[in-house]
Amino acid sequence: MNSQILFSQQSLGWRCVLMLGTALVLAGCNTIDRISSVGDAPDMAAVQDPSAIPGPKPVSMPMPNPELGERQANSLWRTGSRTFFRDQRATRVGDILTVVIDINESASLANETKRSRTNTEDLKATNLFGLESQLTKVLPEGTSAGSLVNTGSDLSNDGKGSIARSEKITLKVAATVTQVLPNGNLVLAGRQQITVNYDLRELIVTGVIRPEDISSENTVNYDQIAEARISYGGRGQIQDMQQPRYGSQLMDIVMPF
Repeated sequence: MNSQILFSQQSLGWRCVLMLGTALVLAGCNTIDRISSVGDAPDMAAVQDPSAIPGPKPVSMPMPNPELGERQANSLWRTGSRTFFRDQRATRVGDILTVVIDINESASLANETKRSRTNTEDLKATNLFGLESQLTKVLPEGTSAGSLVNTGSDLSNDGKGSIARSEKITLKVAATVTQVLPNGNLVLAGRQQITVNYDLRELIVTGVIRPEDISSENTVNYDQIAEARISYGGRGQIQDMQQPRYGSQLMDIVMPF
């Protein structure tokens, strides 16, 4: 008996070890990395080619035939230049410009829908070719020709919904021209990372701009960027505390109720 109890305890122990191992596998390799970096600030990414940033890819769009700029021989002036010798604005692949992001938006929506309907149906046969007296022979006992069918229904529905949203972001980020389209438009991409108190903040901006929208200070507003993709987030201790645990996220996915 003692050997059976010991075997059962060993089997239970192996099951616990198996369940613990399965939980660690579900947590993923990221758990090991996080444990190994306890007490360390998040590492910043190495300086690299901006075209390698997730998001900016070669863009293919319908384009008009490229037009060749007019050349002026023996002249110190350049067509479209804002400076005497050279235009300082970004125009070529590898040039840098500043993206100004100033988002101050709010939205408030409130909707209410009400529906109400009442139906009443009354069917009588007080005079039916003299056959109304024979209805009791066909229909159940107690049937009256003056009240054959009497139905009613009521419907009432009241639905309400409201949305209140407010966003405010004010910052600047330097971006690099990664591609010049055939019509002269510029594809830009920029990324900025800041570490404050063991929390990493990351800003990514990509999109397409017109050279004409670049100001004399070599800046462009975010609302002048076509196909704009602006991502502002982070990771670190504060962000980690704001996220539910892996177990809670897993239960939210698999639980039907």
